[in-house]
Amino acid sequence: MIVVGAGFGGIAVAAELLRHGLDDVTLLEAAPAPGGTWHHNRYPGAACDVPSHLYSYSFAQRPDWTHLFSHQPEILAYLRRTADSLGITPRIVTGTEVTACTWDDRTCTWTVRSRRTDTTGPYEERVADALVLATGQLDKPSFPAVEGLSRFAGRSFHSARWDDTYDLRGKRVAVIGTGASAAQLVPEIAPQAARLTVFQRTGNWFLPRSDRPTPALLARVLRRLPVARRAWRGLLHHGIELITLCVRHPRTVGRIGAALSAAHMRRQLPDPELRRKAWPDHPFGCKRVLLSSDFLPALRRPNTELVTDRIVRMEPEGPVTADGRRHDVDCVIYATGFRTNTFMLPMRVTGRGGRSVEEAWSDGAQAHLGITVSGFPSMFLMYGPNTNTSGGSILFFLEAQAGYVRRALQLTLRTGAAALDVRAEAQARGLERLRARFAGTAWTACTSWYRTADGRNVANWPGYMGEYAERTRRVDPSEYHLIRAPRP
Repeated sequence: MIVVGAGFGGIAVAAELLRHGLDDVTLLEAAPAPGGTWHHNRYPGAACDVPSHLYSYSFAQRPDWTHLFSHQPEILAYLRRTADSLGITPRIVTGTEVTACTWDDRTCTWTVRSRRTDTTGPYEERVADALVLATGQLDKPSFPAVEGLSRFAGRSFHSARWDDTYDLRGKRVAVIGTGASAAQLVPEIAPQAARLTVFQRTGNWFLPRSDRPTPALLARVLRRLPVARRAWRGLLHHGIELITLCVRHPRTVGRIGAALSAAHMRRQLPDPELRRKAWPDHPFGCKRVLLSSDFLPALRRPNTELVTDRIVRMEPEGPVTADGRRHDVDCVIYATGFRTNTFMLPMRVTGRGGRSVEEAWSDGAQAHLGITVSGFPSMFLMYGPNTNTSGGSILFFLEAQAGYVRRALQLTLRTGAAALDVRAEAQARGLERLRARFAGTAWTACTSWYRTADGRNVANWPGYMGEYAERTRRVDPSEYHLIRAPRP
């Protein structure tokens, strides 16, 4: 088995396979070290907005998280220690970019083509019985569609590719974007910059997030009592699902969530004009609800300006907005998120009959339970289409997916099949049921990165974490073609 990606998804599926004796596993990672999004996102203030004891594997619970919401260095260290302790690290081939995966109808195997990222040497090919694409949804930085980005004469970089060599102290800095990354990095860099200009396309709904260390008494109890850790994790699980409850029921529970968010934001934005500029123009939960208690106060600093006029072009001196104003800056930081709906693309993936995944997804990304794609036998996705969550832990979904992958592979072994391929009708039925569940939810009330240009939500699971775990608890053989290897 070949796993592409050694972030939380790749480590989760490798751990599941190894625990059940499926130990011929190789992980290919383009970066120089494992870690996925937590390796790349090293911007100041980078942290998780899911509580630490829930944003961690159930099979590798850490009793001594230092913060309720952990920061990037601690999360990355946890992931790498987990990979070490489970014997996964020696199976990871780093610095290896996968460029193509091709299914062979004759041999019922996948050929994975890759190249070393640090050389111009020849391509390498590996053959596998099964392929797991654990590249995730949040790995390819997105830049705004603004004329003349390359004309800017100062320093510029994306928040997910932070330039550690550039000193922001005393500089005129522009941050383009006010999403989750900006909400974390702006409060960190605002005290350093001589002037900070934050460009906002749309405002966000905020809920408070405590950035304090884990209380001493709670830390002591969790460290000493495994049963307390399980209970605490369960409490966090159900507590954070309240956001999903708000999103699913915007006219009832969602109004309570909106009221709590509005109260928090009014407290943090006493100036009416700044409040007007920062206030969201979409329903609560339609876009990602951000957890922060320090972003809005950072906008009140005397050296910080929030600009809501649209950027129309970039000039050598800085961005020019629709009001004709040029904002002269020394540095531009793009906190503009990721190309979320491309998944493993532009990697070339070719399935049965030479059909590419681009062809299969010509009407938008889709996969059965977000894991298997019809026409691509024994290929599995981690954090695939419709497995994102607006109010939950992605790691919970990844563990459920890893279990499903393992059970699917065991089914092929048990039946003597060479591979399995989800039936097109099963995938279509599941997709129809899934899309129907978005009706009446806040997700449909505005455009967002969750949705394609024609309005379909291809990112989010429309229900709760427990529902997804239940739906993926078993592999239904009737939903799959079991492919027999051709006789020689």
